[in-house]
Amino acid sequence: MFGKNEEAKPFSIDDYEFLPGTIHLVDINHNLDVKKNGNDNNGDIILHPQPTNSPNDPLNWSTKKRTFQFGIIWFWGFMVAGSLNFMTPLYSSWITNYGITLNQLLISSALGYLFLGVGVTLVQPTGLKLGKQFVYNCCTVIAIISCGFGSKTSNISYIYAYKALIGIAAAPCDSLVEISSTDIFFQHERSTAISWLLMALYGGTDLFPVAAGYIADSLPWSWCYYIQIIIYGTLFLVQLFFMEDTTFRRDNKMESELEEDILNQIKSYETIQNQRINTNTEERDDKKNHNSEDIDIHSVVNSGDDDSIPEKTYLQKRNWIHTEYNDIRSWFNIFIRPFYLITFPAVVWSGLIYGGQMCWLSLLINLSSSIYSKPPYNFSDGIVGLTSLGIFVGNLVGMFYGGPFVDWLAVKLARRNHGILEPEHRLQAMLVPTILNAAGILAFGLSAHYGSAWEISVFLGMGFMGYAMTASGAVSVVYAVDSYEKLASESIVLMLFIRNMIGMAFTFGIGPWIDQQGIFKTTWVMFGLSIVINGSYIFMIMYGKSLRRWTRERYEKVTKGMTAY
Repeated sequence: MFGKNEEAKPFSIDDYEFLPGTIHLVDINHNLDVKKNGNDNNGDIILHPQPTNSPNDPLNWSTKKRTFQFGIIWFWGFMVAGSLNFMTPLYSSWITNYGITLNQLLISSALGYLFLGVGVTLVQPTGLKLGKQFVYNCCTVIAIISCGFGSKTSNISYIYAYKALIGIAAAPCDSLVEISSTDIFFQHERSTAISWLLMALYGGTDLFPVAAGYIADSLPWSWCYYIQIIIYGTLFLVQLFFMEDTTFRRDNKMESELEEDILNQIKSYETIQNQRINTNTEERDDKKNHNSEDIDIHSVVNSGDDDSIPEKTYLQKRNWIHTEYNDIRSWFNIFIRPFYLITFPAVVWSGLIYGGQMCWLSLLINLSSSIYSKPPYNFSDGIVGLTSLGIFVGNLVGMFYGGPFVDWLAVKLARRNHGILEPEHRLQAMLVPTILNAAGILAFGLSAHYGSAWEISVFLGMGFMGYAMTASGAVSVVYAVDSYEKLASESIVLMLFIRNMIGMAFTFGIGPWIDQQGIFKTTWVMFGLSIVINGSYIFMIMYGKSLRRWTRERYEKVTKGMTAY
């Protein structure tokens, strides 16, 4: 699909249009003087962004250290996502003992999404100004306080308050964890990193209800909160003694010059090849052109780096606040900047796709109790929670598809495209999750309507939908980040704000919707929405590059003067 016009005649770099998001990812001829993957840079995948010489640059960390730091963030995201969505197996007990209605509980879930969405816009600028480590530590403390408050629940007001607090505490999982992953992973690794993070978020949502159900069957339900407090307390100690801030200020101008210098080197190479064809003086031409036209990219990549910068000491890394590499813009400027991107179709589309996944997730986690605790299933709280394993298994498989497979596909398509990566390359992986998500909605909803065997709704319905959620979410997040690299942080915030507002609106409305229409009609409407929303990737494959061309001027205007972030 990509590069067909170029194949009709010998490819020339002068014929290719470089738009926001279009980069050289693969060194096809193995002759570019840039930092690449592999030991001693002997690979052919160009590192984006290029590591600096600073010992404090997270991209210079060893693989072991990057994995360990990512693991702390991963587990943190797993915990707060679970805390936000673990209560489904407790619904029937609360309805019976406290006179709470299902619609009130659905409203509490919507409140969680509301404060999650609002929190995203607040924690992102705070993290970029004071350090992500500060935000993670503070939100862990808030999570502990919210769980202590939730353990005293005796009416719906306590649940509303808990959801509001835990929504704020969990907000970094919908902004900073994704930004942190872009701090410590290169562009060709992003789908894998983001898919792992989504696995943490969905995994917490899937597995916490399982644990909560079994705890509620054997202990007072308040222990669901007490156990979380114990885990959060341990996690807080790990954060205090081992977590490092991943914020590092990079020069956007340097990345632009990197692409320009790659183009110059390729043009120089093409010139040499043409001269070799037209003359018999290959050695003379080769020497002449290399001496006069080759560019030393390392002089650009490393410009501005100071080898004398000392590595932070252990105690310096333990500080809660880090400002030496913070964003130089004002807090308000960072806060408002994401909303400028509302006219950038790639970001808005990604937010809609991700928001769609929240609709399917909300459908599952909020209806499982009312479906499986009643005839013909009559499951106990523990068994109701156990049904979430269907989603988890689907999430797990979808993680490998939306992560390592999509990264592999992006590199493969870039090789076919003369080493040039277009963000739309990743979108070709959307076909499978689009089909499976629609099939999963039918399997879940219609099985519940007809009272079919629970295996159909759990294994096929939840499994297929879980697979599609992780895969589609990873593809959409990375597509937005790849399309507007210099605005990666702003893109993630706007996209996740859109996602959470969609999740909030859907969760507010799903109860009355099913009460009026019934689960049969609701299922078919959801099926249609799934096809339209997820299937819109075809439009983006066809017109995504044109839309990036349309936004190029605005992109350059928004990023003008942003020499560092």
